[in-house]
Amino acid sequence: MKISVFCGVSVDGFLARPDHTLDFLDTGGQEPHGFEEFYGSVDVVVIGRKTLEVVLTFGGWSYGNKPVVVLSSGMLNFSSVKGGVVEQMSGEPAEIVAKLQDRGFKHAYVDGGITIQRFLVAGLVDRMVITRVPLLIGAGIPLFGPVPRDISLRHVATRCYKGDLVQSEYELDRDPHNTDGGWLKAV
Repeated sequence: MKISVFCGVSVDGFLARPDHTLDFLDTGGQEPHGFEEFYGSVDVVVIGRKTLEVVLTFGGWSYGNKPVVVLSSGMLNFSSVKGGVVEQMSGEPAEIVAKLQDRGFKHAYVDGGITIQRFLVAGLVDRMVITRVPLLIGAGIPLFGPVPRDISLRHVATRCYKGDLVQSEYELDRDPHNTDGGWLKAV
């Protein structure tokens, strides 16, 4: 199963402000930067509980009919989700991936700070597309956290967009012989 991250961050590496707001990501008048094509390539979305809480403040369901898996060990109430296909799972990232593969999913979009960090540490992310917004916010929810070892990235492309957005795409190598998703090589 392919696992991808597609996100926007401030230049200082934050996905959201400390209060989880994303206002700085809207630079106004943005030209398309590949998200629609990317989203069309995934067949399941994996997010954490806090990301779900933020998404629900947007006033509508952002994911359409695409299945969304919310990771949480506590009970969640999805009654406010209108028109979406949403379910809850818990477990380690490798367990989540195994469950999704067993159900026939082929490409997952992983989103949300802690969720992205957990999948990265588990060695399960294959591709990251990171769009940097030209703003320093000084504090917030970081894209990256501590890692137990260096994680090697292979640069695929960097693109510039109106509003001084800079998008970089990376591939990550997974060891196909390691069943727990470990990295092919550590730097």
